[in-house]
Order: sequence, then structure tokens, then C-alpha cells
Amino acid sequence: MTSKRTRDRLIQRLRQEGIKNEAVLEVILNTPRHIFVDEALAHRAYEDTALPIGYNQTLSQPYIVARMTEALLANGPVKRVLEVGTGSGYQTAILAQLVEQVFSVERILPLQEQARERMNTLGIRNVKMKHADGGMGWPEKSPFDGIIVTAAPRELPAELIEQLGPKGRLVIPVGPDSLQELVLVTKNSDEVKREILEPVRFVPLLGGAVR
Repeated sequence: MTSKRTRDRLIQRLRQEGIKNEAVLEVILNTPRHIFVDEALAHRAYEDTALPIGYNQTLSQPYIVARMTEALLANGPVKRVLEVGTGSGYQTAILAQLVEQVFSVERILPLQEQARERMNTLGIRNVKMKHADGGMGWPEKSPFDGIIVTAAPRELPAELIEQLGPKGRLVIPVGPDSLQELVLVTKNSDEVKREILEPVRFVPLLGGAVR
């Protein structure tokens, strides 16, 4: 179930769903998603679906990973990216192969430790990780060219917008459980623009760090 044919089928589906960035599709094709879930779920790794990773968290469906990454990169190359919510590390790994440096914050320590091991397995060396309340971002490493958030706050966090650099892009799900929207925030000088991309369903962004 992790054969090239299975992966090719996933990429074909992502294309049908509107993903156009060939670099994003190539990285998703070549990244072994099955290592980011428990072995019992490995046979479902290349379905276009979210999968549980424990601690009431999920591995986002490939379409959402591709959509968020494509939106982040839509204005051209991006150097420094903040990821809020490392989770399994799958989105982290996709980003790390497309940008110069990823700074990833995770509030659940065991998830972060597993993600770090997976980065080592894949030979990914351009990711820095922090165990902290992700809603606050990583201000001492800002400004960032891009920020991706993998859990949904009820409202846009002002702290994250402040950590965007000039022409920075923030891709984030926003809203209560039943009514979330994927939002693209762009920052030009002092002007902040907000664009709704599509309806989504994410786990809520929670505060506090857990060991």
C-alpha cells in the first residue's frame, strides 16, 4: 500500500482537486507519509484523508497540506517559515524540502520528540523545534516570510501577524469547530489583507505546553 502506484494515484487526485504547484506535488510524491502514522494505519497513509496520531491530534489530509503549502509559496520562494503545531512532523517535512529554514513549535512534547526522530530518519537538517505554547509563535526568531498554523484558533492571533516580515504570508484555519475557514493573511508594509480560501475542519488551537 506504499507503492509508487499508490503514491501516483494520490498525486493524480490532488491535481484533480486543484493543486497546481509542481514542486509541492513532487515533494508530496517523494515523502513517505506512512512513517508519520502508527504502523497499524500505514496502509491508509496515501489516502486523501486525515489520520489520528494520538493526543487528540490528527495528521492532516494530503490535500490540506498541499493547499496550505501552495498558498504559502504562491508569491515565489520563501526562506524562513514558522509552523505552529508540529504534530506528526509531516507538514514540517514537506515545508523543509521547499524552503530554506523551518521553525516549528509544538505544545505536546511526545509528539515533538517523534517528529524530531522522523526528521533524522529523512535526513532533514533545516528544521528547528521548540516545545511551547504555539499560539504565541516564536517571537525571538521573527520576522518570518511565512507562517503555517495546523490547528484552529477562534480568531486570528495578533501575535502571529506581528511576527510576519514584509510581504509575509500567514495560512491559518480560523473559527469554532463547526464553522472554520482557511484564511490567507498577507502583510505589505503596515497593511494587512485577509482572504478566505475555503471551509476546513481542524482540531482547535489550545494553549499551554504538555509534557
